[in-house]
Amino acid sequence: MMKDEGPYVLEWVAHHLAIGFTDLVVYTNDCSDGTDDMLIRLEELGLAHHRRNVIPEGLRPQPSALNHAGAEPVVSLSDWVMVFDADEFLSIRHGDGGLEGLLGDAVAKGANGIVITWRIFGSGGVQDWSPAPVTEQYLLAAPKDWNKGWGVKTLFRYDPEHWKLGIHRPKIRSKWLKTHFPDQVKWLNGSGREMEDYFKFRGWRSITRTVGYDQVQLNHYAVKSIDSYAIRKLRGNVNNKKDKYNSDYWALQDRNEERDETMLRYKTRRDALIGALLEDPVLAELHHRALARVEARLSELRTSPAYHELVTGLQAASQMPIGQISAKPPQARDPAKIAALMSEVEKARSASARTARKEAPREAVLPLPSGNYPQQPRAPGPEGPRGEWVLNHSLRLPLDPDLFSAPALGAIARGKFERGLARRLPQVLEENARLLSIGAGIGFIAAHLARLRPDLSQLIQEEDPALRAGLIQVFAQNEITFRPALRLEERSLSPADLPGYIAAESPDALALADGRISPADLAAILGAAAPAQLFLSGRLLEANRDRLAEYEAVLQAAGYLAVPGFDPGLTLFRIRKASPPDKPG
Repeated sequence: MMKDEGPYVLEWVAHHLAIGFTDLVVYTNDCSDGTDDMLIRLEELGLAHHRRNVIPEGLRPQPSALNHAGAEPVVSLSDWVMVFDADEFLSIRHGDGGLEGLLGDAVAKGANGIVITWRIFGSGGVQDWSPAPVTEQYLLAAPKDWNKGWGVKTLFRYDPEHWKLGIHRPKIRSKWLKTHFPDQVKWLNGSGREMEDYFKFRGWRSITRTVGYDQVQLNHYAVKSIDSYAIRKLRGNVNNKKDKYNSDYWALQDRNEERDETMLRYKTRRDALIGALLEDPVLAELHHRALARVEARLSELRTSPAYHELVTGLQAASQMPIGQISAKPPQARDPAKIAALMSEVEKARSASARTARKEAPREAVLPLPSGNYPQQPRAPGPEGPRGEWVLNHSLRLPLDPDLFSAPALGAIARGKFERGLARRLPQVLEENARLLSIGAGIGFIAAHLARLRPDLSQLIQEEDPALRAGLIQVFAQNEITFRPALRLEERSLSPADLPGYIAAESPDALALADGRISPADLAAILGAAAPAQLFLSGRLLEANRDRLAEYEAVLQAAGYLAVPGFDPGLTLFRIRKASPPDKPG
């Protein structure tokens, strides 16, 4: 569904043709910038199908378009179907980034649908309008495990006899609910894992048990630049939602905590298609007219006080920490109302699924790899970290989204940051031990140990300059001073430097949390040094989830035994079984 998307039409069409869609059916309503004319020309060229969205009285544009699409031959004769908005671009990590491989893998698993979770992409601090491709301009996104951004769209095998189209997912027609048809539905999530049974009937968001981004995600560019947002706010939207584009909506959608450049893999294919489209003189003229309209509209807007007031408000909204964002006004969950809406089949299946989970719990899903820190932390300014300082165990930490990920901010707000390590580590370290920490992050554990275990001698190292700067300020805020028994390494260390460096320091306990350390690097370290206690945690595990078996093999070969007491999904704790040959005892 599109309304006044003229500047973006060619990129959206070219991108989705490039990844393998064969038929694009676009419904437009009330366009004033030539969007409909561009799509009509694309249809004349055989590259898309344009349809007018005739909206019955009392119905919103988007549901109206879906009703029309349900009776559209191009849609009903398609094998796989997905419902899109113009600010959504499919991003495939699977294989070569094409639909053919993604769908082939799903079919090989016996699946007939893929539930694809949104990844919210923000403005990246861009204010000015630019005609450059959206998927190149905006490369900063919300963390993967920020659940407020977990809306979904569904790519599925379509059969109009059994399915009614929906915005986020199709709905099984009522007459098939009490048949065997629901048993034939097998949908996967974005990581290729089977969805839970309840999602066959309802739901439009992923939950912790079902979210996945490993193979495919849906990039949602809801805001773009401030200028783009200003134009959109005054344009209206396909759902006619009153005052949707306000500062609260901006704060929700302008998430820039992590960098994601996956879309750049399509640049060559997409640009070639855009170039070919612009060779058509009619389409080229329509495209450039749409760009000119934007420039003219912005020239007009920039002279108005309302524009400058909006810009000021949006810039302020961008500073809202992700941990303080509210997706919608709080609305109490009403189990009775939900139960009343559920069919008898859903109720029975829901009860059965709950029983099955209790009797045979599913294998735990590994946490998403956002961890405690953003992909690109930003160092605090001279005034110190942003946000309120909150007590966590023995220390105060700042609610600073420049230094911490969204899940970490939530944990800090509850006083539970790195709770497992903070509780257990002081208990297991030997008396008067020499502890070396590589990848100390914000320094929370080191400072916590300095408070609780003054007998320890600690050397801490953090390669990321922003986290290192934050570490220094956290220590200062908590009045913890560096001294001979609590040293901060000044030098930069690469993984290749670590074996010699660690051997020279000869620690009793070694904590490794630097994501750059590979299994081969770990083997080199343990070939040069033999600490009695070894902890692998943090970014090392987050960045290398798919290689845990390799780390385990290295640890076993070096004579280290696993010891219970830590969450194995967060920390690998090992002790040396015996002194390796030719190593000190």
